[in-house]
Amino acid sequence: MKYLLLNLLLFTTLITYSQNTGSLAGKIADKEYSNEPLPFANVLIKGTTKGTTTDMDGLYLIDNLEVGTYTIVYSFVGYETQEVEATIIAGKVTEINLPMAANAALLDEVVITTTTKRESEVALLLEQKKAVEIKQSIGAEELSRKGVSNAAGAVAKISGVSKQEGSSNVYVRGLGDRYLNTTMNGLSLPSNDVNKKNMDLDLFSSDIIENVSISKAYAVGFYGDFSAGNVNINSKDYNGNGFLDVYMGSGFNTNAIDKDFVKSEGTGYFGYYGRYDHNPFAVVLSHGIDPVSAGTPINVSYGASTGTSFHFKNGSRLSIFATGSFENNFEYRQGTTRDFTLTEKKAFVDSAEEYEYGTTTTAMANVNYKIDDANSVKYSSVFINNASDVVGYFGTNGNGRNRDAIQNTDEGFYQMNVQFDQTKMFVNQLLGNHKSGKIEVDWGFGYNYVNADQPDRKRISLENYHLAFDNNPNTNPIFYSNVDYDNQRYFQSITDDEYNGNLNFAYQATEKLTLNIGYNGKSKTRNFNNIRYGYDIVQGNYPVTDVNNFNSIFSLNNLQVNENSGGLYEIKVIKPIPGYTNTNRPGLPENTYQGRLDIYAGYVNAEIKAGDNWLFVPGVRLESIEQTIAFDVINLGLRGTDEITSKNNLFLPSLNIKYSLNKDQNLRFSASQTASLPEFKEVAPFVYEDISVRVGGNPDLLEAGYSKIYNLDLKYEWFFSKSEILSLGAFTKIIKDPINLVVGADATGTQRYFRTGDKANVYGIELEVRKNLITNENDDTDLSIGLNATYMYTTQDLYERIDGDFYDVSFNRTKDQLQGASPFLLNADISYSPTFKNYKPVANLVFSYFSDRIDALGSGQLGNVIEKGVPTLDFIWKNTFSNTFEVNLSVMNLLNPTVTYIRETTLGDVVVNSANGKGVSDYKRGMDISLQLKYTF
Repeated sequence: MKYLLLNLLLFTTLITYSQNTGSLAGKIADKEYSNEPLPFANVLIKGTTKGTTTDMDGLYLIDNLEVGTYTIVYSFVGYETQEVEATIIAGKVTEINLPMAANAALLDEVVITTTTKRESEVALLLEQKKAVEIKQSIGAEELSRKGVSNAAGAVAKISGVSKQEGSSNVYVRGLGDRYLNTTMNGLSLPSNDVNKKNMDLDLFSSDIIENVSISKAYAVGFYGDFSAGNVNINSKDYNGNGFLDVYMGSGFNTNAIDKDFVKSEGTGYFGYYGRYDHNPFAVVLSHGIDPVSAGTPINVSYGASTGTSFHFKNGSRLSIFATGSFENNFEYRQGTTRDFTLTEKKAFVDSAEEYEYGTTTTAMANVNYKIDDANSVKYSSVFINNASDVVGYFGTNGNGRNRDAIQNTDEGFYQMNVQFDQTKMFVNQLLGNHKSGKIEVDWGFGYNYVNADQPDRKRISLENYHLAFDNNPNTNPIFYSNVDYDNQRYFQSITDDEYNGNLNFAYQATEKLTLNIGYNGKSKTRNFNNIRYGYDIVQGNYPVTDVNNFNSIFSLNNLQVNENSGGLYEIKVIKPIPGYTNTNRPGLPENTYQGRLDIYAGYVNAEIKAGDNWLFVPGVRLESIEQTIAFDVINLGLRGTDEITSKNNLFLPSLNIKYSLNKDQNLRFSASQTASLPEFKEVAPFVYEDISVRVGGNPDLLEAGYSKIYNLDLKYEWFFSKSEILSLGAFTKIIKDPINLVVGADATGTQRYFRTGDKANVYGIELEVRKNLITNENDDTDLSIGLNATYMYTTQDLYERIDGDFYDVSFNRTKDQLQGASPFLLNADISYSPTFKNYKPVANLVFSYFSDRIDALGSGQLGNVIEKGVPTLDFIWKNTFSNTFEVNLSVMNLLNPTVTYIRETTLGDVVVNSANGKGVSDYKRGMDISLQLKYTF
């Protein structure tokens, strides 16, 4: 088709122009990427202003040239500029087909944009146009323009995708964490959170991202556990002369800036905790409870990137890229915390507050060795340290309520929760690409390690807290001590190890037929344990005269070592070491589980071109899955120790069809069968207790195997310029035996996972528009808008009653919407980017919105927990003053909406908390204002 178009251009030129002029035409190929067409390359007649750029297929045409000899200049950012002499003959067309390649010696002034082809919006639109599956991407260029700082924010700018405000949860087409997969460079990533299947995308800063893509339609190269889509993060690469970028920034949150911030004792500025090698009991004995000052709540960020390439005489090239960054942030939340099922159990209305100090440290190194034009090997290593330090005070106005309180159920209940979470993640990947004749081989091997710890959470509970305000020294709060663990120290550790790999053989049998045969697999293990020590208050009604100095109370001087020694408290543990008491002695973990997941799969597909317009990609995948969960937990009594294994073999067919209406418009159709597997956190019966929420897993899910999913997609795409698109899509899914998070209608209100019915149906439409409103004389965009919107309708069957081996649940209705599904999603932005000589400002307004969605299904007579819809508006102003200096300003969350979860009841909506959100509900997050300086050497 490409050569047909070129010949048509040549023929048209021959019959159109007079005998006094001629034409120049040809095709530019990208030698760096297997001679793929190079769109938007510049072709200029030297010494004149006459020229053009290549189109999406690398084709160009300059007509009506006077007869004579010219020097033609071919250029593209990051590539060697080439000059070729051409003689124009009257009535003839001179054809020059040219391959272009990078040349490090010529990149001194453009090293920042040497990867423009893989990062730019127009290049990614081209990739989307040519892709065999339904796929959308956002590159580093657009991330920078929109002020997106991480991968979670990146995917939230793609149609049909929303990010949960106040957390890192991402929803694609209304389906949440359990229906997504996350990969980096095509290899799977682990989870950093016991409550999640996927890695927290907030952890991937934009410094290490070349582009982020979402494949919403299934292809057999993906793992069969594919429902809403696959998010793939391509790490940054580099090719060019040596460079060094450095940046630093500062800012503040409008809610936090005037607060006296506090954090956990024992944690560092950079988000590290130095006591992991110590026995938790020793930590309890030697370190206090009270939080300490976190310093001035000013956010800072700084980092650097560097890279270079080495060219060898044999034509090989070694490219190195490295980047490192650190950022922190302060956030203050004030609102309501409430535990409410059929009745209110605990409530802190408008009297709950949290101080959160967060840090992220990121380091990445890529080494890419291009052996020759047909062989390359790449090694990528990423380290991320993410920490969250949250100090929560609940019942600060003295009006906290607890129905189980001993002294007063209507007022005076108070809790302090000091919690530090740290995740250290290592990702290591070795990738290769090899070509020989009609055969191309891609392979990859990865090893991931995650250590996610919650060391030394401190929780204190008081009654009669309102007496702390009466200025009467004879009336004081007292400790709430209904059970030994109402005042406690808690320690939790998770480690994940994962080995994964893939191998793909592509054989181009003919120009019309390419066969792909491949294998991928992974082996993942998880180890979890937790232990807590309770303060048993042996002196009842002990007066707490200073609520800001618990260290003076829980000191070794006040420890009761025996019945005759006196003292205020004893230290209790659930599981004592055999032969020892459970009092004032170290103990064993109270809950443990070990999970293992092995997946081995082979697949085959064919890319079949029929005529010039049709592309058919039928495929099939055979996948073997084995899952095991072994647990020892305290909440199941005699059934608390068990091991369950599930084995399944999956047959997964798929069909992707693309019909090119013309060179700029596509119709796409996709049909597939996939699966949904239960996750470790969904099947392990360990229960995590927050201030107002309890959430745990259900082993019944594993015994039932997997859920079948049937997918249909239809999409129209019109790429009406190099940076503009209009697309309209429709999709539907049938999910057999769907899994939902359900709130139990019992005394505890614990949230667990159940297969809630026979099937769920999802129907939706998607619209995306990117349009240039004003362009300059070079056809570059000055003013543009983008909009994408998704409307969905979901419904699922609900069983009247579920009688499981471990847990039971019932529903008072036969149908409901699908958990996590927003009927309406909207993302929009407007960008203004004029050029004033060396000054190139870019101003952006970015808006997003999702409507109300079910956060957890209510069982029995309980109503659902609903996450209320949230609009967000961000302003980003980038100022480039030269090729080396930038000053950037951003104001995020301009609308400052209220983040709220409610429970539906017969008496009206009640504000509650979510296991997916923060410890506070019905709060405003505040605006984040920041200024960044960036310099390139």
